[in-house]
Amino acid sequence: MMSSRARIASRFLALSALASTGAFAADQCDRRTDLPPTVNFRVDNDLFGNQDQGYSNGVQLTLVSPNLTDYTDDPCLPRLARWVNGYLNALTPEGFEQQNMVATFAHAIFTPTDFTRSDLIVDDRPYAAALLVGLGYNARNGDHLRTTQLQFGIVGPSARGEQIQNEVHKMLGDEPFQGWDNQLRDEPVFRIVHERMRRFSPEEKGTWGWDAITHYGGSLGNLATYANAGAELRFGRHLPDDFGSTPLRPAGENTAPTRSRSPGGPVGFHLFLTTDARWVLRDITLDGNTWKDSHSVDKKSFVGEVGAGLAITKGRWKFALARYYRSREFEGQQEAPVFGSFTISRAL
Repeated sequence: MMSSRARIASRFLALSALASTGAFAADQCDRRTDLPPTVNFRVDNDLFGNQDQGYSNGVQLTLVSPNLTDYTDDPCLPRLARWVNGYLNALTPEGFEQQNMVATFAHAIFTPTDFTRSDLIVDDRPYAAALLVGLGYNARNGDHLRTTQLQFGIVGPSARGEQIQNEVHKMLGDEPFQGWDNQLRDEPVFRIVHERMRRFSPEEKGTWGWDAITHYGGSLGNLATYANAGAELRFGRHLPDDFGSTPLRPAGENTAPTRSRSPGGPVGFHLFLTTDARWVLRDITLDGNTWKDSHSVDKKSFVGEVGAGLAITKGRWKFALARYYRSREFEGQQEAPVFGSFTISRAL
């Protein structure tokens, strides 16, 4: 009889296979525009903030489809993805000028501050790791965008956070964290993330320009439940026709549908400043396991974040580097979190 952990792993792998095949099908796609599929790879790490605690490390691979005519018949998506989308009518929007689909694969690690202690540190956040796969749907009308993402995965030892962190620290010559025996227990997790965005920009476009993007939305699920709102301001040369450069946004890092993208275009670069405020009802990495006894801390209900970064585009490539400052997330947290993020994107 298959164990519960094996069943969880098999379901995760099945959804991963679906996401990977559903991201784009360049061979089947009728190239109606100059908008090719895109692959993004992002690394987050608190070493960029001279810390080694809290949200310690994260990686995410994002596969972005070309613009689609719809989610169930467009040949840019393989048959399996179109079949699944037929059962996700509530998530796949209709009646928009432009839409696309994304698939994400993510891993995240969370640790307390003192890496030398092997006992349970009751006044610091739990050890936790999350392994996630997701499907996302973006829909655009002019300067308005809505994005919905469905994420599934697992939190706990099966996410292999201890092993991954130990290998990374070994390569860097750093000491390993000693308290992974106290990490959260295995739990299947999910969430639905939805955001609405509005872009403001001058009517006359030039080589140099600026824009501002507001957003509001939230997340619902045992992984995280919150409501949020914020904005991003950008200034630079040859701004992209999208909805933000901050890679932490659901439709950031070059994933939103765009009206044009010239692979052979000139070099562009811009600075961006982003803010976000959250009313947090649940965060499994702080509240602990939902149905099992585990370590937890008293989280703060309101959390703010500000980030700044630089993005560079050249032809099919885009690079983005950002640094984020977040307010304290739980009672008694010693330091406010600071971490950095680096993203590389390639249009196929």
